[in-house]
Amino acid sequence: MKKVAFYTLGCKLNYSETSSIARMFEQKGYAKVEFNESPDIFIINTCSVTENADKKCRKIVREAQKINADGFVAVIGCYAQLKPKEISEIPGVDAVLGAAEKFRLADLIDTFEKTPSNAPAWVVASHIDNAIEYHTSYSLNDRTRTFLKVQDGCDYPCSYCTIPLARGKSRSDSIVNVVNAAREIAARDVKEIVLTGVNIGDFGIREGERKESFLQLIKALDEVEGIERFRISSIEPNLLTDEIIEFVAQSKRFAPHFHIPLQSGSNKVLGMMKRRYKRELYTERVAKIKSLMPDCCIGVDVIVGHAGETRELFEETYQFLNELDVSYLHVFTYSERENTAALAIRPIVAKSERAERSRMLHILSDKKKRFFYEQQLNKQGKVLFEDEVQNGQMLGFTENYVRVAVKYDPLLINETKEVRYDHINEEGLMEVTETEAFVLA
Repeated sequence: MKKVAFYTLGCKLNYSETSSIARMFEQKGYAKVEFNESPDIFIINTCSVTENADKKCRKIVREAQKINADGFVAVIGCYAQLKPKEISEIPGVDAVLGAAEKFRLADLIDTFEKTPSNAPAWVVASHIDNAIEYHTSYSLNDRTRTFLKVQDGCDYPCSYCTIPLARGKSRSDSIVNVVNAAREIAARDVKEIVLTGVNIGDFGIREGERKESFLQLIKALDEVEGIERFRISSIEPNLLTDEIIEFVAQSKRFAPHFHIPLQSGSNKVLGMMKRRYKRELYTERVAKIKSLMPDCCIGVDVIVGHAGETRELFEETYQFLNELDVSYLHVFTYSERENTAALAIRPIVAKSERAERSRMLHILSDKKKRFFYEQQLNKQGKVLFEDEVQNGQMLGFTENYVRVAVKYDPLLINETKEVRYDHINEEGLMEVTETEAFVLA
């Protein structure tokens, strides 16, 4: 029995796809092992979002060679689609598969041979227009929470982004298939499903036509027995409708937690980014959420140092976020990407200035999160406890994404308990006291 190991870089979507590809290998008789257990085959699922994609890929390939110099190394994912030739020339790489080919890897692997030293790897990567099939994927690495892919690709040509070039056009699973996958996951005693995709609000496109909607999807999932809660990973503000917000507010299973990409709080920068909304719409979305769910957690993606973002325009973003009733920020430092429209925009922001702007927003994010946690004190929430220990305490998330720490108790793993928020510890985690429904060990 050959052994295969996987390493995943990037987003939750990549993790869901890696998990599904791993199951394909197991169904063909391969034994899935850890990366350091001398596997016969190493599969590296790459990301193209950060500027260090090449450096990270090379490092992981080197580590694979140290573990087993005779092991076969295959590279898949977004970076593999964008730069197949470049990756094929990395010493130690034996095969590179593009977006349309990666789900065929388990079938193709037997046709590959270990490439001689200094010879380029096999490349099986067609043009991105060929990536038209949809592959249902979900992760099963964590028995508490699963990432379920419902949509792939993107039709939004944002000026800074290569994802449409790496994943192709927007396409989706059917509601029937997603519901069936959710039931399969529920049968494995998983309590929470996180819906993921490239642009999940655009759910419903199949064979180039819109056939269903994201609102229809979440209404169907809300009826799935055995899953205690669903969480929406990220949704564009222009696709987050009043109807979706209103449904989540009264649903049985959807968590009061939204992650909404903003990218900039300056309308001028949003225009240069080719985003499909202005900041006024974003303000309306946040206000709508808070009017119906005052304790809802709202996360924000923001990019600093985009080409054309002057200091004054950045300060617009900072002030906008400072006044916005949101809970935390995910801050990304802009980095140039080949074949993107942003390369033609001026002025270019110095990397030192990008780093300073990032530092400022990280500090603001910490303040926002602390304030959100302080607002929860003396209230109650339901925690799904995980098999994760930090400083002798086990951790879990509430429905509104408050990170809770309690004394370790193995009986609590994968259990949902109601707690009362007591105080915030030095690590910024919420500590809790007993309620009638939950007695601390």
